[in-house]
Amino acid sequence: MNTVVPLENATFIHPPTFYISGLYNMPHAKYYYMFLCFVYAVTILGNSFIIGTIYLAHTLHTAKYIAVFNLALSDLCGNSALIPKYADMFLLENQYISYEDCLTSMFFVFLFISQQSFTLLALAFDRVIAICFPLRYHVIVTKSTMTLIIGVMWIISVLINTILVSLVTRLSFCASTTVGSYFCDHGPLVKLSCNDNTSNYMIADTYISFVLCIPLTLIAFSYVCIGTALFRISHGTERIKAMKTCTSHLILVAMFYLPVFSIYMLTLTTTVQINTRILNSVVAQAIPPMLNPIIYALKTEEVLQSIKVLYKRIKVNFTMEYSVKSIAKK
Repeated sequence: MNTVVPLENATFIHPPTFYISGLYNMPHAKYYYMFLCFVYAVTILGNSFIIGTIYLAHTLHTAKYIAVFNLALSDLCGNSALIPKYADMFLLENQYISYEDCLTSMFFVFLFISQQSFTLLALAFDRVIAICFPLRYHVIVTKSTMTLIIGVMWIISVLINTILVSLVTRLSFCASTTVGSYFCDHGPLVKLSCNDNTSNYMIADTYISFVLCIPLTLIAFSYVCIGTALFRISHGTERIKAMKTCTSHLILVAMFYLPVFSIYMLTLTTTVQINTRILNSVVAQAIPPMLNPIIYALKTEEVLQSIKVLYKRIKVNFTMEYSVKSIAKK
């Protein structure tokens, strides 16, 4: 007669370390990781600049730029959780990571991916209200409303990623500990387990639904509404002006979601070679945070005007300080 061991009394086999395999037999792979370092440097500069500009420019203290600030912060933290640790590992050829560090890294990488997706949805909400209900925009999209939306998104992100990672601790790893990815990716890690991992795949499907499918569906629906509203605008110049406010956001949406969904579709229909999956994952995870500040914020007239004002203010303050010092020396 078989005895059922309660889950809380079960013994789980946790290895001390995992080996992150990275790109397999790819020539000049080090240049690829050096490119990631370049991506990270540009990400830091671009997003730090946008965060600083929004913080210092009082004209940007609006509901829309609360979301833009959150996107820049998520991009900066997301690439910080992903690139430095793993680029260092591969460049120094020390590809082992402790069990605890692996799960911690997984949590933060997926947390900030969740936030990037949710923030794109928040920006879509801002655009649909601005174009479909322009007269009520400042009543509906207030700073308190956007702060509440962003706060709820953070709570959902933390909750779903806590469950995602905590369920990994219920897995045993009896044989291979080589993770077929360039970071502690959930899917490749779960595949290595030797006990029942049904709940892990269920939460992975839930994650994909809540973090990717539902936001993208709502974004698509918002642009159907925007397209309908633009069609009703009689003046061509007003229509073009309204379309320009959406172009940058649409580019961000395409850059973020297309690589992710293309690799998922390929995985479901064919066997994807590990290097192809890794390169696609990098396009989805590392490149958008680098390009977001350039495509979205720096092409916005409000941001450019704020940068000019801040530059003039800094220049005036520097000139006055220099003059005071010169007088003091005399």
